[in-house]
Amino acid sequence: MKRIIYTAIFFSLFWNYNLQAQELVEISKTEVLQKVSENNTSIKISEKAFNMAKADFNQTNAVFLPNITASHTGIATTNPLMAFGSKLNQEILTQNDFNPAMLNDPSQIQSFATKFEIQQPIINVDGIYQRKAAKSKMEAMALQTERTMDYLDFEVEKAYMQLQLAYKGVDVLDQALEASNANKQLADNSFKQGYLQRADVLNVEVRVTEVQNQLQMAKSNVQNASNYLSFLMNDESYVIYIPSDSLTVSTLSIADKTISESRSDIKAMGLATNAYEAMNKADKMAFLPRLNAFGSYELYDDQVFQGDASGYLFGAQLSWDVFQGSKRFGKAQKSKAELEKSKLEYTQYVSQSNLELRKAKRAFLDAENKLTLTTLALEQSEESLRIRTNRFQEGLEKTSDLLTAETQFSQKKLEYYQTIFEYNYAQAYLQFLTK
Repeated sequence: MKRIIYTAIFFSLFWNYNLQAQELVEISKTEVLQKVSENNTSIKISEKAFNMAKADFNQTNAVFLPNITASHTGIATTNPLMAFGSKLNQEILTQNDFNPAMLNDPSQIQSFATKFEIQQPIINVDGIYQRKAAKSKMEAMALQTERTMDYLDFEVEKAYMQLQLAYKGVDVLDQALEASNANKQLADNSFKQGYLQRADVLNVEVRVTEVQNQLQMAKSNVQNASNYLSFLMNDESYVIYIPSDSLTVSTLSIADKTISESRSDIKAMGLATNAYEAMNKADKMAFLPRLNAFGSYELYDDQVFQGDASGYLFGAQLSWDVFQGSKRFGKAQKSKAELEKSKLEYTQYVSQSNLELRKAKRAFLDAENKLTLTTLALEQSEESLRIRTNRFQEGLEKTSDLLTAETQFSQKKLEYYQTIFEYNYAQAYLQFLTK
């Protein structure tokens, strides 16, 4: 038995040394929220996803803006047609070049052409709807980023309360260990005076060891909670945090809490449906003809990067893909199915959110009722421990009854703080659902 006690004491001392070797930093919930908003990786990922959607939308500017290209080409040829055309473009054609022998077997000619081309969309109906779809997607991603920040606010609330709860556990078990050591001292004195048997003293020592083990676990919970806060803040120092305020009961009215369709994630799903609808219209509009204007300005010479001769060309083209197998029909059918699927997913998501809200309200009421009962049980167990401790000191109470009362009081105290956590968590979750 002594070996067990010494081992527990050794681990406790080792833990305390390890804890002191790490930096202890006091932090408030406001500071955590600020650091999370600035450094959290999930937020940065969400922002990059929005930037990707914005870039996709910017690409659709091509529906209105011209496409301009420039090129410089050099050739050398004896091809009769190409040779005659190159001389014509360079404006160096002479009467001798119409000699049939020269036309049929020309000498090698060099030609360098600098060309500027512009293509301007005029009517592109399917492209306009594709642009609308890209815009809806971009706006949806912005709302998803906003919802990610809402979720992280809720996650910080929970993580900070877990840190507070972990420290409450350490405090309770510290007090329990102090009480257990005091009872052990009383038991040792009573044993020396012949009032207790050795078995009773061993029971007290076992209780001390149990509390020491529980205290070690509680200190591990402090580290775990601190590490999770570091993860949320993207802080790789992984120090031990101390909450600047303690875990207390917060109050909230749930009577008027409802799911709003203006909630950012629900609005985002609505915009996603709008995007699918626009894409379906775009696929339908692909059956219509397109009207585009085009033009070019060309410079020709037999020397590189020169341009003694020039010419221009402009016009308009009305094009119509009359039939592409069944590709466009299948694409339109697919986009329509995606639209219907998106509508069903939106309805399901709103329904699921309302279901989650009803569950959260019941959980809040259960936690509220549990808090009342736990508070009463804590008061009763504290009074029971006080009475049994006084009777034990007078030699009127069994050791086992005192240990039972002490264990029960510690458990009820831990249960009380755990219930406060559950009560506050239920409120925070309700706020998250209805934000």
